[in-house]
Amino acid sequence: MLQKRNILDKIVKKNYNNELEEVLETKHFDEIVQSTLLGIMYKIEAAYKDLETVKKDVQTKEEYISNLIEIIKNECNSIKIIKMSDEENKIPNNKTYIVDKKDKMIIAYPIERKILYAISKLGKKEKIIKDEYFLINETLSELINVGNSINMVEPLRDFNGYSWTTIPQEIESIDHNLIYQDLRILVGHEFLNKWIKNNEFIIDYYYLFKEKIENQYGKKNEKKLIDLLSKISILLGMKFNKEKYNDILEKKEEIETELEKMQDKEKFIEEITQNKKEIKKRIKQIDETINNKNMLQEEYIKRNEQLPLEKKIFSMRILSKIMAEEKEKNLKKYEYLNELMNPQNFVKYKNELEKKDSYLKILNSNNQEQTLEKLKLDFQKQFLKMLEVNIKNVDSKQEIEKIIYDFRYYSLLQYNNQSKVKDIEELREDLNEISTKIIDKAIEYKVLEKISNNEKTNNEILKNIFKVRIIKLEDAYLKITKEKDKYFLQIFDENIFEEKVEIKKPEELEIKINKKRPIWG
Repeated sequence: MLQKRNILDKIVKKNYNNELEEVLETKHFDEIVQSTLLGIMYKIEAAYKDLETVKKDVQTKEEYISNLIEIIKNECNSIKIIKMSDEENKIPNNKTYIVDKKDKMIIAYPIERKILYAISKLGKKEKIIKDEYFLINETLSELINVGNSINMVEPLRDFNGYSWTTIPQEIESIDHNLIYQDLRILVGHEFLNKWIKNNEFIIDYYYLFKEKIENQYGKKNEKKLIDLLSKISILLGMKFNKEKYNDILEKKEEIETELEKMQDKEKFIEEITQNKKEIKKRIKQIDETINNKNMLQEEYIKRNEQLPLEKKIFSMRILSKIMAEEKEKNLKKYEYLNELMNPQNFVKYKNELEKKDSYLKILNSNNQEQTLEKLKLDFQKQFLKMLEVNIKNVDSKQEIEKIIYDFRYYSLLQYNNQSKVKDIEELREDLNEISTKIIDKAIEYKVLEKISNNEKTNNEILKNIFKVRIIKLEDAYLKITKEKDKYFLQIFDENIFEEKVEIKKPEELEIKINKKRPIWG
């Protein structure tokens, strides 16, 4: 059976390479680019099995590679790899790649993970959230897209077929990655991938996302998570895109001005009435101009005198079409103002503005970096609270096994450049509580073996499985040793020996000192 599976694996690998080679034949990529892409494919094939083991909730290798080939086939017209020493064609602003979505082009240095990241970016739409969701239609779209692209690089970046290693400096954005992995654990990779790949806005995935969170974790948790997520997305968007900062500030001022006007309802209604009159007058002028050849010609000359060469209007027929579109916009604005005069719509509009304003209040902070750090920490605490719901609802051995792997993966995620989640002092108490609940549930379902009849000793020893990078925990052993008056714990498999960890004197042990014991039940 094993021999048959190995043969099938080789056939599958051959098909992948053949499929990619067929795509590359239709492209005008040079030999270096083709060789690089085939090299990336080979490494992903070798590493992906370990990624599937470590994370559990991921695309299958077939889905991942098919998606990668599809992006190269349909979204990538040109890839140019330039030497690091090529000063003449140096990539500006200390970047390692450039992605041009309009021309479907990538320029990059010969760094495989950066090329893979750039390919992933090419395969994404700018917005995956409807425009009606103010601001987060941009900022949350960006957060999820960036997080997904970092996620796509992971099998190449952190796995090599025999070990699992993360180098913080190789992660494009630790903050984006942390938040994205939180969301993946909460709602699953399948939902997020469908959301990102959704080509039409017929399905409102943001609404479905909130609904899914509410159904699984309750309304209170959904509200808290969405509030934190929205604010984090805004601050991250501004942190990594300085141009966006001015746009957001402008929107903030507009909303504050509008809310101020609405405090005096009578004055606000008067202003709407005046605006309606002006719009009506504008619509009338457009109609008269379009239907009068002389007036249209005058407008044509007048507009072209004010426009630069590249924006000149080429004919009166085109001007007529432009003005018809302007009329349509004004009609919509007129209808909108009419609706606003309805008392119910007035209240609804005011509530919407207040909600937008609440998001933008985070910009009032004197230290936005500090505010972002506080929100990020609060988000992790909220995530752990929701993970606790999943632990409580476990009703099968398979479910608790997945949670063990999820929590181990989460604990080893980078929190910042210096520390992993497990090392964050402000999360220590929350992490200890969750690890205890997982261990209790795992022993109940006979997934983990009890080490001691003393509950405290048992938890203190077993919680160390959430700190090791042994790929397959089912193959892990532990051993308790004594050196003089000190006790040490070792966790290992046949390939990896983790460093010894000093532990408190264990009570009521069910295993012998210096004897290895399987961890998994």
